[in-house]
Amino acid sequence: MSSASIKKIISCKKNQLIEMVLDIEKYPEFVPWCIEGKRFDKKESKDLLTFNGDLKVGKSFLNETFSSFVTYYKEKDKIIVTNLEGPLKHLKNEWIFKEVNNATQLEFFIDFELKNPILNAIMKKSFELGLNKIAKSFEERAVKLYK
Repeated sequence: MSSASIKKIISCKKNQLIEMVLDIEKYPEFVPWCIEGKRFDKKESKDLLTFNGDLKVGKSFLNETFSSFVTYYKEKDKIIVTNLEGPLKHLKNEWIFKEVNNATQLEFFIDFELKNPILNAIMKKSFELGLNKIAKSFEERAVKLYK
């Protein structure tokens, strides 16, 4: 398995950043390698928002769709994503948001394993570089939209 975490301050309000992270249909506009994002079966209550999400990632004809279950815990300002279907054997990622002086402290943790052992070995080698590129794309998007 591969795992990593990132902690950074992003110049926007906490609720704005949470809304941006949950809006996976807009990911193709700014997330590297993301071709398409879709949400299904959205359910919302006072404390919880859940939905199934599909992200198609890759380049042109070389792409895969990852299906996940997304849970947003409103009281805790936490999003947890787990794997449903696709090339992943295991996925858990957590987003934790804290308001800090008109900005947001974001903590992001990801732990995953691909079903294909060869691809998993390749992914481990370039994982941190890819994760940093994706994290930077979220930060740049937030600054562009909300600053």
